[in-house]
Amino acid sequence: MSVTKTSPCGKSEDNEEPEKEAVAAGAGSLTGVLEAEEGSDTDSDSYLETEGIRSLGELVTDTLYLRSCQAYSAVPASCFLRQGRAPELNLRYRGLGPQGAQALASALTSNPYIKRLDLRDNGLCGAGVAALARALRKSSSICDVDLSENQLGAVGAQVICAALMANPAIQKVQLAGNSLEEQAAQYLAELLLAHTGLKSLDLSYNQLDDQAGETLGPALAENTGLTELNISWNHLRGPGAVSFARGLGANIFLRVLDISYNGFGDPGASAVGEALRTNNVLEELHMRYPGTPCGAKAAWVSSSLSGVIQCLPWNCWISLISR
Repeated sequence: MSVTKTSPCGKSEDNEEPEKEAVAAGAGSLTGVLEAEEGSDTDSDSYLETEGIRSLGELVTDTLYLRSCQAYSAVPASCFLRQGRAPELNLRYRGLGPQGAQALASALTSNPYIKRLDLRDNGLCGAGVAALARALRKSSSICDVDLSENQLGAVGAQVICAALMANPAIQKVQLAGNSLEEQAAQYLAELLLAHTGLKSLDLSYNQLDDQAGETLGPALAENTGLTELNISWNHLRGPGAVSFARGLGANIFLRVLDISYNGFGDPGASAVGEALRTNNVLEELHMRYPGTPCGAKAAWVSSSLSGVIQCLPWNCWISLISR
C-alpha cells in the first residue's frame, strides 16, 4: 500500500483525478454528490422526499456551492448539501484546503440559518482564510466560529480580525493553535478594543510571548465586552505577564480566564495577585503549571501564589495546579 504525503496547503497529484470526477458529479446534481461520498449507505428515496420539501432558497444555495466547487476544483461536502436550516455546520478535520474554503465561502453568504461554523484543522491557509473572512464580514447569522489549527499566522490573523470587527453579530471565536506570535497580537488587541459584542475568545496553543503580553494587557484593560478568555499554552512571561496581569486588574467584564502553562513565574503570579485586589468580578481563574514536583507543590503555592489566593473574590473558583 502506498501513501502519498502532501503539505496542508498543497494537493496531491494522486488525488487530482478523483477530485475532478467528484466535482463533475457534484455539478450535475445533488444526488450525484451524496451518492459519490456515501456510496450504498445513501437512501435515494428518502433523499428525494427531503428534496421535495426543501425551500427554493436552500436549492439556490446548494447550486451556488456546487458551481463554486467546480470553479475551484474542490470536492463538495455532502454535509453542507444536507445542511438545510440546521444552525450548526461542522466541517472540522475535513481537509478542505484553500480551494474547499473558497468554494464554501461563496455559499455561506447565501445561507441565513448557520449560527455556528466549525472549520477546525482544515489547512485553510492564505487564500482560504481571505475568502472566509469576506464571508464572515457579510454574514448576519453566524455568531460562533472555530478556526483553530488552520495555520493563520500573522497575515491570517490580520484578515480575520478585520472581518470580525466589521461584524458585531459574532460573539464567540476560537483561534487556538494558529502560530500566532507578537505581530498577530497587535491585530488581536485591535479586535479587543473595537468589538464590544465579542464574549468568548480562545487563543490557546499559540506562540504569544512577553511582547505580545505587553500589547494585549492594555487592550484587555480597555475591553468592555469579553467575558471568557483562554490564553493558556502560550509564552507570556516576564514583563509581558506583568502587563497582562495589570490589564486583568482594570477589566470589569471578564468572568472566566485561563492563563495556564505560560510560565508567569513569581513576578507574573504576584502581578495577578495585585490585579485581583481591584478585580472583583472574575469568577474562574485557571493558572495551572506542569512539571512541579509533588514535594514542592505546597511550598511553591504558598510562596508564589499566596497573593493570588488571598486576593480572590469570595465567589471566584481557582484551579492552580494540575497533575
